[in-house]
Amino acid sequence: MWQGVLTGQVITGAARTGEYLPLLNGKKVAVVANQTSMIGETHLVDSLLSLGINIKRIFSPEHGFQGAAGAGEYLDNYYDRKTGLAIISLYGKRRKPLKEDMEGLDIVLFDIQDVGLRFYTYISTMHYMMEACAENNVVFMVLDRPNPNGFYVDGPVLDTAWRSFVGMHPVPVVHGMTVAEYAQMINGEGWLKDSLTCNLKYAKCEKYTHKTYYDLPVKPSPNLPNLRSIYLYPSLCFFEGTCMSVGRGTDFPFQIFGHPDYPDRGFSFTPRSIEGAAANPKYEGKVCNGVDLSNIPLDFMQCNHRLVLDWLIDAYSNMENKDRFFNNYFDKLAGNSTLREQIIAGKSKWIIYASWKSDIKDFKIIRKKYLLYKDFE
Repeated sequence: MWQGVLTGQVITGAARTGEYLPLLNGKKVAVVANQTSMIGETHLVDSLLSLGINIKRIFSPEHGFQGAAGAGEYLDNYYDRKTGLAIISLYGKRRKPLKEDMEGLDIVLFDIQDVGLRFYTYISTMHYMMEACAENNVVFMVLDRPNPNGFYVDGPVLDTAWRSFVGMHPVPVVHGMTVAEYAQMINGEGWLKDSLTCNLKYAKCEKYTHKTYYDLPVKPSPNLPNLRSIYLYPSLCFFEGTCMSVGRGTDFPFQIFGHPDYPDRGFSFTPRSIEGAAANPKYEGKVCNGVDLSNIPLDFMQCNHRLVLDWLIDAYSNMENKDRFFNNYFDKLAGNSTLREQIIAGKSKWIIYASWKSDIKDFKIIRKKYLLYKDFE
């Protein structure tokens, strides 16, 4: 097992102010940011304002500027009390900025910590912001951050017939790219509307490679509280498209799963409402029997380099009312209807993995064109 670069050694793009401040001086700037947009102990917005940068407005993604809104919770525009700046929600009435939102801007900075998954919506927000910048002749700049799941690629490649905000591009579930690399791919592959390309710039990380095991200093969203949940998320998020709970409303979201009718094997949990993380969670107040993964070794996930399908397959096989196991969201998360059909048909995990192999190989060829850091292979 390789030893990844220590988190403390990595210098994020945002921290490399000398790389991008010259582009901001005298310009009208907007920022796409949230609670992860930190330079050490200082928020990017506060840092730029202290340096006299003319920030006109802030755009916020899912979970909001403070990162406290629950998954799927729609947010309205408002004014930030501290700075007085307008905060325009890109997870409310609209997902893409309007023309008037872009008026008067010279450059948009994107500084959000991603976790490297197709269905994590920050990259969908980035897509629409790139599109708005291309349409309005505004420079788009990514302040890059490490991908904590950037050391492998796995999962089914999205069939664009299943395109949605939780999967906009023909990439695997785990794509193994930083947001700057991903932005290059969106541009280079012509994935913006009408094959537009934006004027894309970026500030790279230093001392980061795709062999780096990076522990995020700030949780990226309310229900990914630690590195273990971030490693488990690629495999456990599929449960969001089933009748199972993934522990929202507990102290261990995306580290446990269960259901009131799951066989009792000695572990149970009871979801409750938690402000800022889980309002009215699935099976609130009901005892759910399930599986505890909260102590799974981190090095198992670091060495595994693939989705773990065992938990999904076992959960399906152990539930009696199989007709109600999957819901309409599952195929959007999978990016196809095939995975659900394979599980229903009783296919082994090895057969399912093999069905992804060719598409992943083709994707890796495309991916390599856009990498900015030494790869894991």
